[in-house]
Amino acid sequence: MLQTVVDAAAILFDAEAASIALFEHEPDRLEFRVAAGAQGAGVIGVSVPPSKGIVGYVFSTGQAIALSDVLADPRFDQSTAQRTGYVPRSIAAVPLTDGEVPVGVLQVLDKRGSPSFSLRDMELLAVFARQAAAAIEASKVQRDTTRLLRTALIAIGDGALTEEQVEELVGVAAAGMDVADEAPFWGLVELLTRLRDMGDREVLLVTEILAVVARLNARPRTGRDTASRP
Repeated sequence: MLQTVVDAAAILFDAEAASIALFEHEPDRLEFRVAAGAQGAGVIGVSVPPSKGIVGYVFSTGQAIALSDVLADPRFDQSTAQRTGYVPRSIAAVPLTDGEVPVGVLQVLDKRGSPSFSLRDMELLAVFARQAAAAIEASKVQRDTTRLLRTALIAIGDGALTEEQVEELVGVAAAGMDVADEAPFWGLVELLTRLRDMGDREVLLVTEILAVVARLNARPRTGRDTASRP
């Protein structure tokens, strides 16, 4: 899902690159996990201190940022950019949060159609950030559920199940928790692309509507809800 988010962001903004860095412990660092765009691949696997560079600033302060000339900004970490093989001209970055806790940063580099990122761009990028944060939370839930299921199967089996059988059962259960391939995220991207030319107030309204839809989709369905669906 995180790869889908950066792929979609690169397409929507017609950007040279988009990437997501996640916070990791021992040692504390921001590690770039996924990237997209013609110039994105070089950043995957690169780690930076959580207070260094633009990505560290956004993570540590929780503030979104848009720069039209990154080389002129003292927060820009040019040495890290050179390690990736690509030094951007402009950047837009927003924090990823799990509740109030920062978990990473989503950034988009070098929008081809413009030398800078507008307020409207930042509002749309925030939509992608919420989608990425939701995916991170879902993966944590799935990982914790998988671990608990494995422990329960071992206890229930009381030695009757081999390690291979336990892993097979866990794998089958975990597959059922995966996001469906037909999830309508790309349809959302297409819609947002068509809405890029709207005014700021209209874009803000669409963002609020999308947030409501996301909350409704995340709500557990009751028996009546499921029974009424085809």
